[in-house]
Amino acid sequence: MMKAIVITELGGPEVLQLREVEDPIIKDDEVLIKIAATALNRADTLQRLGKHPPPKGESQYPGLECSGIIESVGRNVHRWKIGDQVCALLGGGGYAEKVAVHTGQVLPVPPGVSLQDAASFPEVACTVWSTIFMTSRLSKGETFLIHGGSSGIGTFAIQIAKYHGIKVFVTAGSEEKLAACKDLGADVCINYKTQDFVARVKEETGGKGVDVILDNIGGSYLKRNLESLNYDGRLFIIGFMGGTASEINLASLLARRLTVQAAGLRGRTTENKALIVSEVEKNVWPAIAAGRVKPVLYKSFPLEEAAEAHRLMESSKHIGKIILVP
Repeated sequence: MMKAIVITELGGPEVLQLREVEDPIIKDDEVLIKIAATALNRADTLQRLGKHPPPKGESQYPGLECSGIIESVGRNVHRWKIGDQVCALLGGGGYAEKVAVHTGQVLPVPPGVSLQDAASFPEVACTVWSTIFMTSRLSKGETFLIHGGSSGIGTFAIQIAKYHGIKVFVTAGSEEKLAACKDLGADVCINYKTQDFVARVKEETGGKGVDVILDNIGGSYLKRNLESLNYDGRLFIIGFMGGTASEINLASLLARRLTVQAAGLRGRTTENKALIVSEVEKNVWPAIAAGRVKPVLYKSFPLEEAAEAHRLMESSKHIGKIILVP
């Protein structure tokens, strides 16, 4: 038996309860990880509300990433062995003492990063690399706008973009958050509560707009995001905090050859996740090893205080990642 956070019913943070449950049983192509830490993601709060259920066959417990030590391996697993320190991208199950995960979704702990801090990387690294670099083809010399620059996704995206020679614009809702973004390397920091981000982007780019936008707001920002893009610009949507519906003039896309893209990570196939994880290890882990991308951790909670951690995330007061430790 092990301890895990169970969603006892759909609702507020109080529905997260620590319970005794059975250990996961691994398949031939999986490893069992004894979890050292897991990190919160917005998707966890949506799952708690019934808006983002786990894919078929995945653990019903929340938690989309973890770090820990391999406790057992399936018969078809060759890269990993018992005792290896790893981190992993999960389809669920991180809010627990142990988790079973496909071998292709496991990564070594990055050099120079502690085992616990490594839990902050898999979800953000795989999300940002698969969307902005693998799909939107963001490249050296281009300009990049990140909405929610102080979030877990944002703080990682700033660092990896600067590592690749990109000019970074961010939006955030307080001077404290903007200062944190600037410290991480952001070039242009915009307070969306007091400034028009479209006007600032146009001002800073000589009227052209940015090449790529990473957006977690969705509907309420769609029109303004398109106005903020340069010719051949790419908008990538990864969340809908501002709703899912909007109306735009399609002629604006045609005239400036714009591309609107959207994707999630959790619902992808095992094979697709393994490809992304492989690309992340190849392209992101060297940046972490070089000290150019560092974990940005706001607060750590014991696993039994998962409800309090969710309250903090939903307050949006944090900068970077929130960690749970079994």
